[in-house]
Amino acid sequence: MAEISAGDVFGAPCWVSLMARDLAGAQRFYGAVLGWTFRPTRLGQAFRVAELEGVPVAGVGALAGDLSLAVSWTPYFAVEDVEVAVSRIRERTGTVAVGPVSFERAGRGALAADPQGAVFGVWEGRILSDWRIGRGRAPAWLELRTRDAFQAAVFYGEVLEWATGRAGCCEVSYENDQVVLRRNGEALARLDSGPVEEASVEPVRRPRWHVHFEVPDLDAALDAATALGGTVVRVAEPDDPEPSVTLRDVDGALFDLHAAAPADQGGALPGGR
Repeated sequence: MAEISAGDVFGAPCWVSLMARDLAGAQRFYGAVLGWTFRPTRLGQAFRVAELEGVPVAGVGALAGDLSLAVSWTPYFAVEDVEVAVSRIRERTGTVAVGPVSFERAGRGALAADPQGAVFGVWEGRILSDWRIGRGRAPAWLELRTRDAFQAAVFYGEVLEWATGRAGCCEVSYENDQVVLRRNGEALARLDSGPVEEASVEPVRRPRWHVHFEVPDLDAALDAATALGGTVVRVAEPDDPEPSVTLRDVDGALFDLHAAAPADQGGALPGGR
């Protein structure tokens, strides 16, 4: 699998990762629900790369026992310099929870939260050249649910250099009451304004990044999830444009499942409305 520098795709999502309290349990769960297999990485025994039909899809790691972080799916965005990105996050009232941390021969990363509390990561270093949100086996799309999508776009735009006019940067547009992030015309994520509660004890009500996965058989995936201890949080309304469900895995991490979209949808975001 070819690798390139994060600087070549700066500002774009470059990976998604789950830090689980039960690594073995997470592998059983996502293996059954999404058909993934897992292999070790050069980062040590506490990390695995999830693959689908031999293609890397996501990372799954064991959450250290002394960390009080909530279990969640987290998107990582490519940056040219993680130290600069961390400084920008702090200057704009975001919070840096972990890092920057160096990983031997791979790169450097940091885990942060935006001013509303949504958790995300930044990564400087090697990335997979053919891993793209919405392409191949990668997650279908990302969604930020936040109080004010416009203000969130300003924060992320300044941290990640969106819409700067630099060659290779991500574009931002306002479509159907949503902020949409694109790169080379392809939709990568949307930022939605809505009723969220920063201090809510219920994670689904807090500002957060949601990772959306596609499956060929939604009913079969849902049956596998509930059989292994997952719970249904939300089912798509009848007027939603496609069947989908929000699930909580055995560790409490939220994620969304969608029926696989037709191959000819081009740069459209699934679920956009």
